[in-house]
Amino acid sequence: MKKAEVRARIEEIGIIPGIRVSTPERARFAAEMVNRAGIPIAEITMTVPRALDVISHLAKTLPEMAVGAGTVLDAETAWRCLDAGATFLTSTGLVPEVVEFALKHDLVVFPGAMTPTDVIAAWRTGADFVKIFPCGPLGGPAYIRSLKLPFPQVPMIATGGVNQRTASNFILAGAIALGIGSDLINPEALPVMKEEQVQELARRYLGMVKAARVRKNVR
Repeated sequence: MKKAEVRARIEEIGIIPGIRVSTPERARFAAEMVNRAGIPIAEITMTVPRALDVISHLAKTLPEMAVGAGTVLDAETAWRCLDAGATFLTSTGLVPEVVEFALKHDLVVFPGAMTPTDVIAAWRTGADFVKIFPCGPLGGPAYIRSLKLPFPQVPMIATGGVNQRTASNFILAGAIALGIGSDLINPEALPVMKEEQVQELARRYLGMVKAARVRKNVR
């Protein structure tokens, strides 16, 4: 997928499943299940065992899916992710060399930020989005709303603390998309491969995002 397509996909779907599990088999299963449920996006974190193999497998078997790499902390890892087939890169903080690599190789990139100063620094690199992390401890949707007041032009992805109780409010507060980890990729479902449980959660979150966007547009 080309950069513009990946960026548009993230903006359209509004959900980035963060897959941080204990085996490559579970990572592949989780990505395949959310894709079947209507979320053709997956962020495979570098903490997943054999994460690059998982990215490569998904890129080859699900070419319509935007498969990205998370917790990318240096340019060497970014190279390996690109070679494996990753179409976007992200990290929990700002790593300038990773952003520079992504821009040079036409990859979507969204560094992490916490404070207003972080947001300014991340946005000035030329990143596609800015990932606000960790949203929960910082104040949840209210924190996103506070950041959007001085930075309305910055497309923010809310991550950390996004769950079924808060998802709609993050969208209403101004987040363009949600990064969701264990509250979407349920750790209890994966060991026994409960396919329907994973898909049901994915569909539920999709419904929340769509409904919140409708409410926001009619205000």
